[in-house]
Amino acid sequence: MRTWRVGTFSMGASLVFLGLFLFLSRFMGFDLVHVMTAWWPVLLIVLGIEILLYLFFSRRQEKPILKYDVISILFVGLLGMVGILFATLSATGIMGKVEEVVAREERSFELPDFSYQMDDSIKRVVLRTTGYQTTIEATDEKEVSMFGTYRTQTANEAKLIKSADDYVYANKKGDTLYVNVKTLPNEFGPFYSHQEVAATILIPNGVQLEVIGNGNDITLNPRALENDWSINGASSIDIKVAEDSDLTIGADGVGQVNGKDGTWQVTETSDPNKGIERNAVYQSGEGNYHISITNTHYVSLNVK
Repeated sequence: MRTWRVGTFSMGASLVFLGLFLFLSRFMGFDLVHVMTAWWPVLLIVLGIEILLYLFFSRRQEKPILKYDVISILFVGLLGMVGILFATLSATGIMGKVEEVVAREERSFELPDFSYQMDDSIKRVVLRTTGYQTTIEATDEKEVSMFGTYRTQTANEAKLIKSADDYVYANKKGDTLYVNVKTLPNEFGPFYSHQEVAATILIPNGVQLEVIGNGNDITLNPRALENDWSINGASSIDIKVAEDSDLTIGADGVGQVNGKDGTWQVTETSDPNKGIERNAVYQSGEGNYHISITNTHYVSLNVK
């Protein structure tokens, strides 16, 4: 007569149940993660039933001995531990994050339009940018506005930014309007997603502008500028000006300047700590309005 070892039946039944769950998940649209999270209690039920059946059929023996198939029980226990691990990760929210990361796709969205109506009491605008690509243009309109696109990794088509308040903040103090551009919401660690922003900011040409960069790339299009601009802390600046503009552009302490021969008047200084620094000046027309550039590595000038 063959000896019944507890665990053999449980292992076989566990594989059958697991196979059925996986089969149904494939053809009935069940979430595989939820299947792995939910099915493991069946192991305990099957193992308990097997022990009860063994005790029932061996009740006529004077001294029934409960024997175990160690290898089968270890295998069943391993499957159970995997299920418990999935359940624990699901309860802590980690599994949901992992599913989200796996399902991510790169999508592009439009930034909600931002506008701030100017009045005659505002003489200066202080713009604090982030590390994103930014284009700043002068405009005849009497408002500060911002628009553009952003690209991010998302698991669905839901937009990351719902309104302009999510990415820009404006506050008037005295005769100055402070405009702070915010970074897009993101997560650190393994769930970090790559993001790109390309924004255009329109500044009324009759107000003074002070730009505080954050090591980002900035494009300047001053057009018919009628006041002074200053830009500090950008990584690189690309300036597009018209030949008939009335500008003086000064780039102090920059690492490299670029433009047509004769466009810049460049002087070089040597610093033991900073190396070679260049001071460059460009003038168009009478040069009544000034664009001052400081703490920037690379400056390029394109005269149309």
